[in-house]
Amino acid sequence: MSATNSVVAICDTHEQAERAVKALQEAGVDMKSLSIAGKDTHTDEHVVGYYNAGDRMKYWGSLGAFWGGFWGLLFGSAAFAIPGIGPVLVAGPLVAWIVAGLEGAAVVGGVSALGAGLVSIGIPKDSVIKYEVALKTDKYLLIVHGAQDAVFSARLILENSGAGTCSVHGQPLLAS
Repeated sequence: MSATNSVVAICDTHEQAERAVKALQEAGVDMKSLSIAGKDTHTDEHVVGYYNAGDRMKYWGSLGAFWGGFWGLLFGSAAFAIPGIGPVLVAGPLVAWIVAGLEGAAVVGGVSALGAGLVSIGIPKDSVIKYEVALKTDKYLLIVHGAQDAVFSARLILENSGAGTCSVHGQPLLAS
């Protein structure tokens, strides 16, 4: 996949991530350009299981409504066991980027399959390592990719929603 413009927000909680996604949706951001990733190892939120229902993955557990909402809203979903990070739930185009990285054996030295997927769309390796650390510490990643103006708008929406730390990757984004 060729490099693209992206904004990545690190959200501290699933509530913060959910607010950010709702803000993006209400602002008319194309949900097919949004991905979310989060670690799935919370001791107080035991997973009962996952299953597929048609084209949607289902989640049983205390965060079922949170993940179920994203899996219905975003394009694609998967659960990965990533060495060094653990079980990670992913929804959106990031699923395809990870799979493409795995299929192409394009795992970049020092980063996981998730990292290889992010590098494949132009996110620098040093930033990828920061995002992997965020996942290891139970934070959530929101990624919006696309044209320069769409990413600039998404960054403003994410910052105004209180989504946490936002970083832009790709072409320099200029204010209009």
